Amino acid sequence: MTAPVFVVGHFDAGAGGRYVLEGPEGRHAVSVKRLQPGEEVVLTDGAGRYAVCDVIGTEGKDRLIVHMTSVSEEPAESPRVTVVQALPKGDRGELAVETMTETGVDAIVPWQASRCITQWKGDRGLKALTKWRSTAREAGKQSRRFRFPEVADLATSKQVAALLAEADFAAVLHESGDEPLATVELPAEGDIVLVVGPEGGVSPEELALFEEAGAKPYVLGRTVLRTSTAGTAATAVLLARTGRWS
Repeated sequence: MTAPVFVVGHFDAGAGGRYVLEGPEGRHAVSVKRLQPGEEVVLTDGAGRYAVCDVIGTEGKDRLIVHMTSVSEEPAESPRVTVVQALPKGDRGELAVETMTETGVDAIVPWQASRCITQWKGDRGLKALTKWRSTAREAGKQSRRFRFPEVADLATSKQVAALLAEADFAAVLHESGDEPLATVELPAEGDIVLVVGPEGGVSPEELALFEEAGAKPYVLGRTVLRTSTAGTAATAVLLARTGRWS
């Protein structure tokens, strides 16, 4: 197995490269993972910087002592893939974020589409957004990523249209599309933005707004996927087609 990943806020090692992982991450490493001297771990800030370390020992139940052997920077991926995700019902939002993160999406934009049953308002909305961001962080660790996807603030349809207008390739998953996403010509670099609608579908008004911004409708295949899985499937198609999985 590859080395487990833990999130840190800094890479300031002491004398001899000695670093102490503490707090919740240290507790997980010591009490849950039960890491032993000689094992390898990776520390990351989730923004591309990471350090390969060897475990020296532990202190108590929440302090892992490691020797930092190297610090590196992982370059940002290109083309960058952003998924605009309409708000699903229940916990399907966290499922979508988790699987898209594991697949390799670079950014996720929660979208309050007109046909969304779920509404992010007030404290409930802030709590839901925090859950999405926490899910992206944990899924990033689980999938051994050094760059976790950015989870933006909740976007309106007009804000989504503005994002689509700036993209090098913009697409909406919609049954009205006459071309499969798997065959369309994609840019080798820049920004790809994909819109995934709610269970009730993208409204005609939203589709017109997005098309005006330069986004064409595309289909994934003959079957209809749930909103919580469509973004993951589409991300996989894009990463394979752009060569990021090669």
